[in-house]
Amino acid sequence: MANRAAKPHTLPLALTLGEPAGIGPDITIAAWLRRRELNLPAFYLLGDEALIARRAKALAAALGADVKTAAVSPDEAASAFIDALPVVATGERATAEPGTPDASSAPAALASIRQAVTDVREGRAGAVVTNPIAKSVLYRSGFRHPGHTEFLAELAAEGGRVPQPVMMLWSPRLAVVPVTIHVSIRDALAELTSELIVSTARIVAAELKSRFGIAQPRIAVSGLNPHAGEDGSLGHEEQTIIAPALKTLRGDGIEARGPLPADTMFHEAARSTYDCAICMYHDQALIPIKTVAFDDAVNVTLGLPFIRTSPDHGTAFDIAGTGKANPASLIAALQLASRMAASQS
Repeated sequence: MANRAAKPHTLPLALTLGEPAGIGPDITIAAWLRRRELNLPAFYLLGDEALIARRAKALAAALGADVKTAAVSPDEAASAFIDALPVVATGERATAEPGTPDASSAPAALASIRQAVTDVREGRAGAVVTNPIAKSVLYRSGFRHPGHTEFLAELAAEGGRVPQPVMMLWSPRLAVVPVTIHVSIRDALAELTSELIVSTARIVAAELKSRFGIAQPRIAVSGLNPHAGEDGSLGHEEQTIIAPALKTLRGDGIEARGPLPADTMFHEAARSTYDCAICMYHDQALIPIKTVAFDDAVNVTLGLPFIRTSPDHGTAFDIAGTGKANPASLIAALQLASRMAASQS
């Protein structure tokens, strides 16, 4: 999927803490250590500097380097980034040890997300980049959203209107969007409508143009059933739900092709024919991208009034604090956020 060249933007990126007991602090430190090698955009971490300093000290031997942290304001982050990992306080302490969330985990993670959104919307940062959260930990604290995506949509509300968030998983080899997201298969079938497919695809097409620089996006739309329903013998949703949505999209001037059998959409030759695949449910979209781009896929939330990217993996409690966590997906998320911010600056 092509991106137009863009000049680097000048505002730093606001990086959230994620689950303090997970690998978010680890991959943040590891990414910062590679800032010169990879020419990474300046970013600052929103969280508790004491926690980050402790984790950096614990990881020094495994990573082969000492990391200096600096307590800064967002305005000071870009200049501090050269010599120290900038940390902007949120007012919430985090005391969790690696692999062991505690009572401070949820308040610290949520405060970091809220402040990152505020910083971007008030012009102190160029984009939100989020470290992984542990939804089970948040749920125990009363968190009522299915995940990051829906929480960010609520934070983006204007005048009481909550925008429709669209979850894209992006990599240089494949970009996918599930129409229904964090719901069971049973609920996904109930939620799937022509209107939802149309609204999702419109957002995808618009942002492929505005934030990815693709003048005429090519969108492939999957079927729901095996073999895209086999002309109705394996299900009628392709005829009654998906085909009418495609007709509407083509009437909008959007190049949307389908419904296509999902089992033949993701081999190399097929991927070269489209810029994004829109799929009907979560695993139909995420299994192929995690197969072909596990280490460098990026979670991008479309449909928001700000840019948000995230690594496409979880908290990995079992390796937190060991230095084994791979920062590749976070690095890709930082680089993509910077490119997207530059495209609209």
